[in-house]
Amino acid sequence: MNARSEPLIWLQLIAVGVWPLEALLLLLLLAGSDPGPLPALERLLCWGLGGLLPALVLWRRPADVWSLLLLQIPLRARRPLQQRLSALQDATATKAGLVGGSGLLLVLLWWSDEHAALAGQLSPLAASPRLVGLLLAALLLAVMLWQWQQLLQTLWLLSRNPGAIAAATPMTTKELEASRLCLGLSLLLIDPLPGIAPESRSQPSSAQPTRAEVGVAAAVSSRKAKTAQPSRPGPADQVTATGSEPLRPSPDPLETPSATAATAPTSRSELADAPSGSTPAAPPEPAPTESPGLEPIYPEPRTHGLSTEAAGMVKTTTAVPAPNEGTGQDPTAFPASSSESSD
Repeated sequence: MNARSEPLIWLQLIAVGVWPLEALLLLLLLAGSDPGPLPALERLLCWGLGGLLPALVLWRRPADVWSLLLLQIPLRARRPLQQRLSALQDATATKAGLVGGSGLLLVLLWWSDEHAALAGQLSPLAASPRLVGLLLAALLLAVMLWQWQQLLQTLWLLSRNPGAIAAATPMTTKELEASRLCLGLSLLLIDPLPGIAPESRSQPSSAQPTRAEVGVAAAVSSRKAKTAQPSRPGPADQVTATGSEPLRPSPDPLETPSATAATAPTSRSELADAPSGSTPAAPPEPAPTESPGLEPIYPEPRTHGLSTEAAGMVKTTTAVPAPNEGTGQDPTAFPASSSESSD
């Protein structure tokens, strides 16, 4: 909580610039008529009405800091900060300053009445009774005393730290009506200054992480996830170091050993049952993979999960050589050779 966020407190400082004009007006009011046979008594009476009596009233009920004499903030529409500041305005320093200000008004009135003849031609009350000028001068002294106390209270509140403001007990509406002099129409509704926020909002909470901490934590977690994730070989990793021949495909893990083993005896029986005079038909050769500058690739027979004997049978029955017509060998002897190689 900070008293500097209330704009009405800053408006109270206007009294510093208004006092010279009010002193000049006091001189013009007293210059409107000639002094009587007892000018000192007249001055004391005028000061008693405009300086001493208002000082006694303001001592018992200080001027409300949220009042501009003609306008004020409604009592029921005041914020908690304004209620706390109202509780702090009733200090001994402001009351002592009020007494000093009342004495200064007596000095000002005495000096102005002595030199009022210099502004006799400029006075708005020319040829008016002396009593009229003294009564108007007393009213002007009361207004100046009001502004003096408001200025002292404003300086006192601006010098309070946020901790003292937060520790103060807010005043209720009934307490304000009984202990503060609230003058003016309840028409002022002023929002706090947007550029000055309370200190409790300006400092981030230590329990909640900031945006920078959240960003750093996200970056660290993503880096750990990338490091823990195993690298998968891409298409470029299947090429050998020389770049001339790609790797052969690995056996299908979904193919069971029973299905592969059942295929081998079937191929062997077909070869055994073939007629002796006929040439066994060679299995269709797979179409070579045409690649510019590369040799054709033939897939290896899949022998995943087979024993050594079954693997040999599959390799023998799959890769059947073409019949050799020049040597005159009998192609029907192939099953026997295959059985011997497998045994």
